[in-house]
Amino acid sequence: MSTIKRSRHAVLLGTLAALALGATACGSSADSSNPLGGGSSASASGAGSAATGGSSGGTVVVGSANFPENVLLGSIYSQALKAKGVKVEEKFNIGSREVLYGQLQSGNLTVLPEYNGALLAYLDAKNTAVTTQDVNAALTTTLPAALGILDSSPAEDKDSLSVTQETADKYNLKSIADLTAKAGEFTIGGPPEFKTRREQQLKDVYGLTFKEWKPTADTTANALKDGSIQVGNVFTTDPKIVQYKLVPLSDPKNVFGAQNVTPLVNKAGVDATATAALNAVSAKLDTAGLTGLMKRVSVDKEDPSAVAKDWLKANGPG
Repeated sequence: MSTIKRSRHAVLLGTLAALALGATACGSSADSSNPLGGGSSASASGAGSAATGGSSGGTVVVGSANFPENVLLGSIYSQALKAKGVKVEEKFNIGSREVLYGQLQSGNLTVLPEYNGALLAYLDAKNTAVTTQDVNAALTTTLPAALGILDSSPAEDKDSLSVTQETADKYNLKSIADLTAKAGEFTIGGPPEFKTRREQQLKDVYGLTFKEWKPTADTTANALKDGSIQVGNVFTTDPKIVQYKLVPLSDPKNVFGAQNVTPLVNKAGVDATATAALNAVSAKLDTAGLTGLMKRVSVDKEDPSAVAKDWLKANGPG
């Protein structure tokens, strides 16, 4: 898992802010120090040279982090923009948030698929906002003047407590609160650090005391399937949710804060047409849909651009 993906599910250290400033400085300097290669040629499906902040008739440069979900989202953004006649250059698989953020601020990138909660934690690790509305309000006041967020989608890639469909049906489990009566009989699994970070919080907020905590790490979904655990910490867009027919329980008390897929933009690089196209994507993209797309990319090994094309054809945003 890449640095950017790890960071949106962990408490971020204040030192990341300093790294962001360093990345910004790199992005603002000569091409030789630009990790994106400065004015590289446009992708085969794009047109023109790299954007330098112009929105009217300029090229919008869509970037992504170096993990499959973010590449898929970048491709959806790119193709949605092209469908509206916007000239686009794709720069995918760049790397971590430290690099991406600085490059967006300098204008070497124009648009990034971000996760609002993780972005806020990166910029202000002490902020306690958890709902989509509160997180976005905080971002609006925290982001530098050159940057902005567009509409957040309902799609979220975030922690969940998940169970098998059989367990959900047997005990009528729909939300984390429904676990209260059975938690003492259930074993819960997740990353090794999950118990330290969440055990007390789940007790305090939902009154849950589990029989046992197992460090299942990347095998959590498999452990749910084979029955060695009954509850697991699975990210909501993990394709194994679809593959193994798992049920992420709702979190009405917001133990796990908002992580909505949200376009982060360099304001000077997007005009009304580009903004409308990206907002239309956000209006149609939900968690279940994104999880299904990720199964095609990560499990079925389909090309992200082809999967993005199919989604846009089916949903017709804008």
